Amino acid sequence: MNYHHVKTIADKEPENGDRYFDLKTLSAYSSLSVQTLRSYISDPSDPLPCFCIRRKILVKKSDFDRWVTKHKVTRQSLDSVLDEIIADVL
Repeated sequence: MNYHHVKTIADKEPENGDRYFDLKTLSAYSSLSVQTLRSYISDPSDPLPCFCIRRKILVKKSDFDRWVTKHKVTRQSLDSVLDEIIADVL
């Protein structure tokens, strides 16, 4: 039987533009390593939302985009982080 015409869930682009990424595809989309993504999924304080289907981990694009937006660094917060690092060094 020929399965070349069958698309996976990651290949389908829903009408609303949302889709599910496996970790390898999400890694390419986000420029984060698969290992880093796994650590974010396991983070107890702010886990990256995901779906686990048997051993397959899927992340909805809109969930990832919303989650990563919460971590946006503003100039003010960046300055305070740099001030803390400099104070620790001195």
